[in-house]
Amino acid sequence: MLQCSINSRPSMVRSNATTRSPCLCRSRCRMPMRTTAAQTKDAAPSKSYKLMGNGPKPFQVSPLQAFSLAAAAFPMLVRLGSGGFGSGYSAKLDSDDGKYGAVRIAGRKVSETSQTGSFRRPKKLIEIYEFEGCPFCRKVREAVSILDLDVMFYPCPAGGPTWREKVKQKGGKASFPYMVDPNTGKAMYESDDIVKYLFSNYGDGQVPWGLSLGLLTALSCGLALIPRLGAGSRYKKSNLPKQPLEFWGYELSPFCKIVREKLVSLEIPFVQHTTSRGSSKRQLLVDKYGKFAVPYLEDPNQKVAMFESADIIKYLDETYASA
Repeated sequence: MLQCSINSRPSMVRSNATTRSPCLCRSRCRMPMRTTAAQTKDAAPSKSYKLMGNGPKPFQVSPLQAFSLAAAAFPMLVRLGSGGFGSGYSAKLDSDDGKYGAVRIAGRKVSETSQTGSFRRPKKLIEIYEFEGCPFCRKVREAVSILDLDVMFYPCPAGGPTWREKVKQKGGKASFPYMVDPNTGKAMYESDDIVKYLFSNYGDGQVPWGLSLGLLTALSCGLALIPRLGAGSRYKKSNLPKQPLEFWGYELSPFCKIVREKLVSLEIPFVQHTTSRGSSKRQLLVDKYGKFAVPYLEDPNQKVAMFESADIIKYLDETYASA
């Protein structure tokens, strides 16, 4: 069974199904009681939020993060780039028209595209319950990045009092990953089943070889996580935001990974606007800020936005971590 299962203390939580039900998580859960499935929306960054910090600084590394980022970059080698490129990725040299380009030099740029723009897109956000330290969850996250899907992630770290119990309510057991697709009414465990489902419904039907090798895929995903020593697997006491946060990033980026680890440990739900290589959504950040960089986070609760993993992690700790 290709899934992660870690026991946690019980807690009753609200349902997020397509029907209405009362919030059952008592005082801790501050998420709205309206439980209809979240609609997908324009992934463009908000125009009204205050930008904290000095804006995007591509590839700038804080000395305090050097080891963490090196460990978070290890999957690039072990997973051979899986989760970094949109399905059907291609790159070519073009004249520089001012739009997004991976590299610019002497009036030319490297344009990146993928086939994901021609794939069916879900009208409502797919919900995925998972945590960073689970190799089977990583497989599903890689599929999300390859398909360039925007997804609602509900973090389920061990000891988390909210979303893990919700999975038990909905599916009958606390095993991960767990997916709910409000567009089709489908819900399922098992990473291989979820990956096949996503590519069948929101891709070209062909699962990439890097995600279709069974036990070998699972082992390599597990090996990729070893240097992080379980980061993003254990719950840290937190205060949940009223609204999910909005996160721009993709699976292979080490800068994005360490931010997701913090979101998961604090059990903060977030909408991921996936921006894998070849994604057209990269242009949305260029339109607003003049350049592309991730991670990028928006908090609709505080009406603020920020780049830079170090700044985001500090903000999350200061705003949502409990003493």
